[in-house]
Amino acid sequence: MRRVFGFLLAGALGLIAALWTWALPGNPASMAGGAGGVTVHVLNNGFHTDIAVPRAALEAQGGPLAEASRSIGEGDWVLIGWGDAKFFTDTSPMEDRIPDGLRAFFWPGNASVVMLDPEAGDPSRRFPPAARRTLHLTPDGFARLTQRVEGSLALIEGRPRLSVARDGDGAHFFASHEHFWIGYLCNNWTARVLNAGGLPVRPQRSETAGEVIAAIDRVQLDRAGGRD
Repeated sequence: MRRVFGFLLAGALGLIAALWTWALPGNPASMAGGAGGVTVHVLNNGFHTDIAVPRAALEAQGGPLAEASRSIGEGDWVLIGWGDAKFFTDTSPMEDRIPDGLRAFFWPGNASVVMLDPEAGDPSRRFPPAARRTLHLTPDGFARLTQRVEGSLALIEGRPRLSVARDGDGAHFFASHEHFWIGYLCNNWTARVLNAGGLPVRPQRSETAGEVIAAIDRVQLDRAGGRD
């Protein structure tokens, strides 16, 4: 029994190590937008990351995500995020939400939503330099990024389903077919979306907003080194 237990323990530790170091390669060509490229901002709210995209470029893609964007309020930019269907949409004081936060983390299979929040001006200006990063994607890279977001939507007869339109701001939350839990958090989702746009990421290490920002920094440092 000890030998069997040792083999199982070694296998479990090996699996954890493999998941922790697992990396998804990006597509450098998709992140060399240059002239005609699409500017995308990644915004770090401390615990959560949003992706800010130009609305015109988003809606030019067509499809259910563009339809959802056209249904929300005015604004030249759209903030895109993902999270638990209840905790993410709740605006009550954080101390009152601790039990629900524990449920969202530790109970598997929680319903989730995709947030679309319009802004009139460039939202990156609201964030200090340490809490924002900018990517310039090719049109193809941007299309793949938005397709990954669209792939999260739970569609009914091909159309997005509005879950919550939050009072007091323009944020709209659309039902998602993905599930929120401690093994797949909002920042893991953001990392996957950015990876679809060309960014190399470490999926299981992207639980924190800081790791999402670090993934962008690594690419930009590599590029700077290549120019030297």
